[in-house]
Parts: sequence; C-alpha cells; structure tokens
Amino acid sequence: MSTATAVSTGTWNLDPTHTEIGFTVRHLMSKVRGKFETFEGSIVTAENLADSSVKVSIDLSSINTGTADRDAHLRSSDFFGVDTYPTMTFTSTGVVDKGDNELVVTGDLAIKDVTKPVELKVEFLGEGGDPWGGTRVGVEATTTISRKEFGIDFNIPVGGDTVMIGDKITINIVAEAVLQA
Repeated sequence: MSTATAVSTGTWNLDPTHTEIGFTVRHLMSKVRGKFETFEGSIVTAENLADSSVKVSIDLSSINTGTADRDAHLRSSDFFGVDTYPTMTFTSTGVVDKGDNELVVTGDLAIKDVTKPVELKVEFLGEGGDPWGGTRVGVEATTTISRKEFGIDFNIPVGGDTVMIGDKITINIVAEAVLQA
C-alpha cells in the first residue's frame, strides 16, 4: 500500500504523552539508552507526499538516561552545552514514499552550532480515530549519526584504541501526532 494514499492531508502536532525520542550509544562493553522528555514538533502532510514536511525542536536539558550525574554531564559543555545550545532541531528537506508503509525523510539536524543532513527511515503505523474525537497518525523512525560530526567529541581513553563512549548514536523515534482542526 502506498503511504501517500493512506494519510489525510493537514497539520499534525506530536503528542508528547504518546511520543518518545530516544537514543542508544555504546559505552565500554554495553550500550546506554536515553530519551528526551521535552520536545515539540509538527508534520504537514500534503496531497503530494513529496511536498510534506516535518519540524521538531528538542529541549536538550530534558535528557534522561536514568542517572542524574550522567544527565548533568551530558548537559555540560563536554557534550551538549545546554547553557549555550539549549535545543536540537530537525527540519525536513524531502520525503520519499518507498511503498509498503516505508518512507525516507531527509532533513537537516542541528546540534550545537553544527547542521548536518540526515536520513530517517520511517515506518508508517497507521491513521485512525481516538476516543476524544480526534484523528491520529503513528510512525516509527530511526537514523544513526556520528556525534563527533556535531562537535560532541568528549571521551575517556581506557587502554589501547578503546574509549569509553562510542561515536555512533542511534536515534529512535516512536510518535503519535494529532491532526489539527
């Protein structure tokens, strides 16, 4: 099924209580997971899906990895520098319908003072009514970025070529958005 024929046109706002913007990064021999608690975003779906757009702004101080000391360090100038760079933003530059409920959304990701193009692989989960008389859409998206490319290169050597924190960050988004009247 083509996603283009499955989505109503209009402006959809992310529902923060039913959306999670999370990440995974290598830490020594394991992985650390976290998420951002505060964000806002909108999806504008057009008749021609290629003309659709996505904008998201994330409050970097809302990072939550489940460890207060680690979260405070991530907010510091070693990582995000939230006093100077409080938000991370994504603005789409293109949408391609791959068919079978799969999309590719390209866009510009801005972290700190660096903006780089990224490609999100998106699965369209569906559209339908909710108990409050609204219309919702669900998507899952993923991408992988290099934190060093965004000027986030703090690390601690632990011997040889091994460092404490991996460079690749996997971003996972599970989102519900509500159609605006």
